[in-house]
Amino acid sequence: MLNQKRRSSSFTVPGGDHTSWKEQYGVLDGQFNVVAVDLPGNGQSEGTGEREVAAYARWVKKAVEVLGLHRPVLIGHSLGAAIVLESALRYGDMLSGIVTVGGGARMPVNPMVLDGMQGDPSMIINSIPAFAVSKKNRERLKGFLVEGLERADKEVVYGNFLACDRFDILEEVDQIRVPTLLICGEDDKMMPPKFSVYLEEKIPKARLVLIPDAGHFVMMEDAKAFNEALIGFVDTLEG
Repeated sequence: MLNQKRRSSSFTVPGGDHTSWKEQYGVLDGQFNVVAVDLPGNGQSEGTGEREVAAYARWVKKAVEVLGLHRPVLIGHSLGAAIVLESALRYGDMLSGIVTVGGGARMPVNPMVLDGMQGDPSMIINSIPAFAVSKKNRERLKGFLVEGLERADKEVVYGNFLACDRFDILEEVDQIRVPTLLICGEDDKMMPPKFSVYLEEKIPKARLVLIPDAGHFVMMEDAKAFNEALIGFVDTLEG
């Protein structure tokens, strides 16, 4: 999350954690108050996770309240993008803005991924870099991604993927009134740019930034371009 010195909350891919944002919270901390959170059951947070995006959004609302954050900017990647969209719909009055990274009004998950996470998780985990990261950045990031997913609770990861698959705000997305930045890698195969283009068309105050030579993990693949887009957006917001 970002505030004015803005606080920004970040949420990431199913099975991911705050370390996916290391290129943001270390660099931006001097300009903003940054809060990178681990969702329940993910990373260093206790719990068993959730299987509905709405439940995670309620948890985020409580976290914002407990931390005493004043109208933060919520930033979410993948599952986190669904959470911030849901939060904007339900709790928009408490936010200054939202940033979705590799998100969509629907976030369908390949049935092979869901079945694999309950059958042979290692096969799914080791295949993720091939379709989650641009070829240019794959060698650099594949170890980080695989190791992170191997550490994660597999039932929580399955529940997170299931939450993404169940997410559907197609009929409500045009009701979002919070200023919105949509960031997507041009090479994103998990949530191709067309999903972000749809959001830009439907959300009245949305702006889309497509980053070349980057896939689903755009905030790590091209941190410089990502951070410039993020700072430019936050600087336009009222406190």
